[in-house]
This record gives sequence, structure tokens and C-alpha cells, in this order.
Amino acid sequence: MTTSLIKTFIFTILVPGTVTVVIPYRLLGAGSRISGGLGLFGIVPIAVGAAVYFWCAWDFATAGRGTPAPIDPPKFLVARGLYRVVRNPMYVGILLILMGESLVFESFTVLRYAVGVWFFFYLFVVLYEEPELRRKFGASYEEYRASVPRWIPGRGIRDGRAMGGKNP
Repeated sequence: MTTSLIKTFIFTILVPGTVTVVIPYRLLGAGSRISGGLGLFGIVPIAVGAAVYFWCAWDFATAGRGTPAPIDPPKFLVARGLYRVVRNPMYVGILLILMGESLVFESFTVLRYAVGVWFFFYLFVVLYEEPELRRKFGASYEEYRASVPRWIPGRGIRDGRAMGGKNP
């Protein structure tokens, strides 16, 4: 588990850190300032998005025994925590951070970037992740997929148990 946590930390700095910090900073330019007033409401989705991401990354490392990185995915289907609400909460967390940044900096550029990131996430999930999870976890993933929505909360696992039966 410690190795998974270390690898998850490194991945988080490199990938979500780049997506949510480095690229928006470059898009905004060095002279950008935090807006006052209503823009400060953007702090809420940033904080919620960060909490969502870190909670899910923890679940990947501890329950899944892997990382968010596609080259070192979880060895067990993770269907606990926020994964009981939506199938892709890490992506939702990243998008919340970007939406919050667009508010904090009052930036349509960051908002457009967030839409592009969502489109990339959507294609990645549909074309790579879901087929790979189907192949790797079979019926357990199909049952999970049928019970939990992809992006928007609304219907969760109905019987209150984790799917897959393989979580430690």
C-alpha cells in the first residue's frame, strides 16, 4: 500500500497538478489576479474538487492497490466511497477545480479549457477506461456500471454493498 500511495502522490503532482495548476496558470498569464466579490465563490468548488480527488486517490491506493495512472491501475475494482455515487469522481473533482478557477479568476479562457478537459475525459472514459474495466473485471464491472451513473449523481448502488467482491 505504501508504494501505491507514493506512486499516486507522484502521479498527482505530474498529471492533475499540470491540468489544474500549470496549464491554467499559463492560460491566465503571470499578471492574473484573483477577482473579488462573486469570484471568491469559486473557492468552494476548488476545495470540494480537491477533496474529491484526494479521497478517490486514497481509495485507489488502499482498496484498489493501484494508482490513478493508466500504466498502474488498481488491481481491484474500487466501488466504495465516492465511487458509490458516480463512476468517475476523480474526473468530476478535477472539473470542479477548473470550474472554480474560472470563477476565481473570472476567466472564460479557463472555462473553455475546462470544457475541453471534460471532452477529453469523456472520450478517454468511453473509448479506453470502460472497455478496459469490462475486460479486467467482467461481470463485477457490468453490475457496477448498471448501478452507478458515469458522471452525475442520482442513482447509486441500490443494495448498499460494494460491487466486485474483490475489495480487501
